[in-house]
Parts: sequence; C-alpha cells; structure tokens
Amino acid sequence: MPKFKTHRASAKRFKKTGTGKLLRHHAYTNHRFHGKTKKQRRHLRKAGLVSYSDMKRIKQMVSQMK
Repeated sequence: MPKFKTHRASAKRFKKTGTGKLLRHHAYTNHRFHGKTKKQRRHLRKAGLVSYSDMKRIKQMVSQMK
C-alpha cells in the first residue's frame, strides 16, 4: 500500500486542533468592509470549524499533516 501525500493547498488552508477537528478561515474577508457591520467583521476574524459533512474528505487530503 503506497503512502498518502498531503494535499499541499489544503494543508495551507486548514489547521488541525488537538482533538482532531479542522479549523478554517471565513470567506468575505478580503475587501469591501464598508458594506459589512462591525459585528460581522468581528465574527469573520475568528476561525471556524469545518462542517461535519466535509470533515472526512478534508481529513483524507491533510492526513499527513501534524
């Protein structure tokens, strides 16, 4: 059985937590902040968890990640 290679693009976008969950950054954070409320901008700063339905697929891509 060959070893799996880490999908490098995914490894740069996701971070593994201590319990094995995956963190991701929010979309809509590059420009045009004048159209967003302060509350929305504040919440977009924090990382979010990858949804449960995508978890298995993304974990396989970043399987070699520490």
